[in-house]
Amino acid sequence: MMKFFLSILLMVTSLQAIAAIDVYEFESPEQEQRYRHLIEELRCPKCQNQNLAGSDAGVATDLKNRTFELLQQGKSDEEIRGYLVERYGDFITYKPPVRGSTLLLWAGPFTLLLLVAVVIIWRVRRRPTEHSAAMSAEEQVRLTRILNDDLSSKG
Repeated sequence: MMKFFLSILLMVTSLQAIAAIDVYEFESPEQEQRYRHLIEELRCPKCQNQNLAGSDAGVATDLKNRTFELLQQGKSDEEIRGYLVERYGDFITYKPPVRGSTLLLWAGPFTLLLLVAVVIIWRVRRRPTEHSAAMSAEEQVRLTRILNDDLSSKG
């Protein structure tokens, strides 16, 4: 009886594994290569930092299907990227274009690094330097008097 339940459990789990595999019929190996490249370079809108190829989310499955359909229609890689960016924004790409809305993303790290360098240089230059200036004759006499008074009071 235990073997029966184990075999049923094994069949159910294997059916789920089969259901997760995407099967597409490509016209050529080049088309399949383009598809693989696209789904690896496009980000899943739900999974934050995971590409479409590695995501099992429903929206990722829909986007993989849509990418396949657009490839079958003869669309170029740029047209497919453009279609997806138009619907999901620059977030869907790992390399957003440089424009006004993404300027902080591109320039922010360099600006911060430059600001830190300026502050460090400013603080180093502002630091007081020790000068060993020679004492005047008047200061030398005064110092000798103070030292002599100190030695005579202790002795």
